[in-house]
Amino acid sequence: MRELDVLHNIVRDATRHMDEQEIPQWDEIYPNREILAKDIEREEIHVIEVDGRVAGLIVMNEDQSPEYAAVAWAYAGRALVVHRLTIAPVHQRRGLASRLMDFAEEFATTQGYGCIRLDAFTRNPAAFNLYESRGYRKAGIVRFRKGEFFCYEKAIGV
Repeated sequence: MRELDVLHNIVRDATRHMDEQEIPQWDEIYPNREILAKDIEREEIHVIEVDGRVAGLIVMNEDQSPEYAAVAWAYAGRALVVHRLTIAPVHQRRGLASRLMDFAEEFATTQGYGCIRLDAFTRNPAAFNLYESRGYRKAGIVRFRKGEFFCYEKAIGV
């Protein structure tokens, strides 16, 4: 329960921080406490710590939103999907998101995935700049409840 509280507080603080920057990407509906609890239960959530305290999280699995079916993906085969990459606002701009993406890419490589897929809110330039700087290719745009999201992919092990 304590782990869930910590993770939920990080997501809530990050949501508030995005709202302050006029990035209405998340809210009380997504990602909520129940979603995070399922991430923990399925052991799909991974954290990064600073000085022994959780500073961020990433969720990795094979779940692709139905909207992804309309995207012109370049890479076939097994895809690792990244969700909910979050860094606590007090720890942002320290390279932690890049370290979590390093972890995701290494995990994808060792587990035999052919690519990584993810989406980023079109009004969140920090997110899409991170992915583009790492060589992720924009494959299309999907619409979710909060607006349009760029879909990205990157080949792994090529």
